[in-house]
Amino acid sequence: MSNHNHDGSCGCGHDHEYEHDSITLSLDDGTELNCIVLDIFSVDGKDYIALQPEEGESEDDNVFLYRYIQEDDGEPQLLNIEDDEEFEAVADAFEELLDSEEFDDMFDEDYEEAEEEDEE
Repeated sequence: MSNHNHDGSCGCGHDHEYEHDSITLSLDDGTELNCIVLDIFSVDGKDYIALQPEEGESEDDNVFLYRYIQEDDGEPQLLNIEDDEEFEAVADAFEELLDSEEFDDMFDEDYEEAEEEDEE
């Protein structure tokens, strides 16, 4: 189902960046879809993963959400989220995560601009 490629050794403590991580999904029709790992996050004590098809893989900006389990052998297991309430909670948590990252990015940009002005 997947390749879980982390740079360096991965303890999957979820504190590292996922810029270069990818997973290959095997779809029901037998095709494979390369996806970028956007984030791994927890909701109600369970881990979930957000994936987005790599550029050129898909025409739209879909984000796929799955239940994420790290196996003892280091291989990830992705499970479909069957329950509507669980899916809504995960989708809401991911949206909040995106909102907070956008806010952090804006704050970081303002901070960097202020530092550059101070250096002049």
